[in-house]
Amino acid sequence: MLAVRLPPQIEKRLAALARATGRTKTFYVREAILEHIEELEDVFLAEKRMEDIRSGKVKTILLADLERDLGVED
Repeated sequence: MLAVRLPPQIEKRLAALARATGRTKTFYVREAILEHIEELEDVFLAEKRMEDIRSGKVKTILLADLERDLGVED
């Protein structure tokens, strides 16, 4: 079970959508989460990776060096 507090304006919009379509508010909240969870995960992981790079926890290499090492440089 999950309880979600929404701003009043969003709650009203969600309730109106549910009434207009005959679906439940839960249905639309679930759909929104399923639609966007992967994007949210990607953003979190990218931000975490950048934090690790900036702090020196993760090393990077130049693209030119990678291309040279793989033998695919121009």
